[in-house]
Amino acid sequence: MSDADPAAALKRAAAEAALDEVAPGMIVGLGTGSTAAFVIAGLAARVRAGLRVRTVATSMATARLAAAQGVVVADMADLAQIDLAIDGVDEIDAALRAIKGRGGALLREKIVGRAARRMIAVCDVSKRVEKLGAAPVPVEVLPFARTAAAAAIAALGATPVLRRDGGKPWRSDQDGLILDCRFGDLGDPASLAAALQAIPGVLGHGLFVGEIDAAYVAGPAGVTRLGAAPV
Repeated sequence: MSDADPAAALKRAAAEAALDEVAPGMIVGLGTGSTAAFVIAGLAARVRAGLRVRTVATSMATARLAAAQGVVVADMADLAQIDLAIDGVDEIDAALRAIKGRGGALLREKIVGRAARRMIAVCDVSKRVEKLGAAPVPVEVLPFARTAAAAAIAALGATPVLRRDGGKPWRSDQDGLILDCRFGDLGDPASLAAALQAIPGVLGHGLFVGEIDAAYVAGPAGVTRLGAAPV
């Protein structure tokens, strides 16, 4: 994606601002998707300039992209905690609650975000919203529970739609299915997050209601940081 695309230029600006939080020796969690690709490219440039860090990836695609650019990728399975996670969002509000998962890596993104001492979101200004819910909430489910979980989610007020790749159900890296769930009204995001997670067969969901510590939001006038500064 070229920076001739205004949205791409903003994503790159947000990514570069967020990367200023990366310090030598850190373990950095890398997100998945178009914004995360700018984070990876920017981090790779710093690694080539001498920065020594390790990373963990939230998807196989991210791991391949990072490794191809010379970034060391560790196995998250061997780690209980990391220093910093940097990831994109589909929507984010003023309280740093977000919807994520358009790239399908929401479960691993949640695991990495929860393991991080600090999680920061990067996005362009179009992702800032007053109220979450214009974007669908992705929910990953065990294939065995697809229909039962969809019915339970519908009972919460959503219209769940099975994500497809061509004519086949889309599969996550751990072989889960994704239900993209549109709600007429999310209500309280934290309560909805708890209700979704309590459904048998739900592996994870794209509501991030307490994980994000700060966000770097790029607009025409520059990059704004929301939330706490790094300690």
